[in-house]
Amino acid sequence: MAGSSERARHWRYPELPGVDLLRARYIRKNFIRHTHENFVIAAIADGVEVFHHRGSDVSAGAGALALVNPDTPHTGRAGVPEGWRYGALYPSPDVVAAETTTLRGTPGFVSPVLDDPYAARLVHQVLRATDEGNALAADTLLRVAVTRLLRLNGGALPERRARTAGALIATRARAVLEERMARPPTLERLARDLGTSPFALLRAFRDAYGMPPHTWLTDARVRRARLLLDAGTAPAEAAVAVGFTDQPHLNRHFTRIVGVPPGAYQREHVNPGGRGRVPDERKNVQDADRPSSVPSRT
Repeated sequence: MAGSSERARHWRYPELPGVDLLRARYIRKNFIRHTHENFVIAAIADGVEVFHHRGSDVSAGAGALALVNPDTPHTGRAGVPEGWRYGALYPSPDVVAAETTTLRGTPGFVSPVLDDPYAARLVHQVLRATDEGNALAADTLLRVAVTRLLRLNGGALPERRARTAGALIATRARAVLEERMARPPTLERLARDLGTSPFALLRAFRDAYGMPPHTWLTDARVRRARLLLDAGTAPAEAAVAVGFTDQPHLNRHFTRIVGVPPGAYQREHVNPGGRGRVPDERKNVQDADRPSSVPSRT
């Protein structure tokens, strides 16, 4: 990690399928615009995180939660000189949907920031329960946390807009980039092949996906690299397979999106559940709330 006082661990716990986990302290970290296939539920333990979300900067301080819906472009950086420390859960849409029967449509979060120290403690307790190998507590606390957050800040996600000509062009452009990820065409060539102009394609793509094609492609390459790393592919091989020039190129973008280098990510994800591989991490990035007992209040 950049800076001797920065620490991060990104891992999975086999008894919580469909959920990624993160505990980190960042000072100079700057997450570039990116998306997640899963929800982001990040509980701030101390400091302040600022992130750009749907056209404006928002901030979350100690006791608050940063909440991002799947496939929503956002960034992340420190809001104070000392940075921020947090724990995060990344549950899949299926995991979140299973915890509500009252919302019509696809459930999601209404506001990107929720000031709720109780829910924030629940997130930290889920992480601690996975550290302790307490599957019953981890699963229960996760469900209590998600249910509470949906009750306090839940709503149906907007339905996809009508399939306009611009939206169809953006969809076709995305399909081409996914297919030719390692050797993508130029914007001009892509627009010509789709029968439009570069400026019209750029505008349509931004409207559909919240970022220009080259930014989306970097994000997509990192997503695919994660799948390859999960399958045991060496980072250098994964880098070339998704279109990065070499492993340092992958390292730079992977760390700016996922929060940890690809090697550290793979060590935790290829053999999930093997605790203790980052020897000093739990001393330097401690939970904000140590007890892992199941609370009675939701």
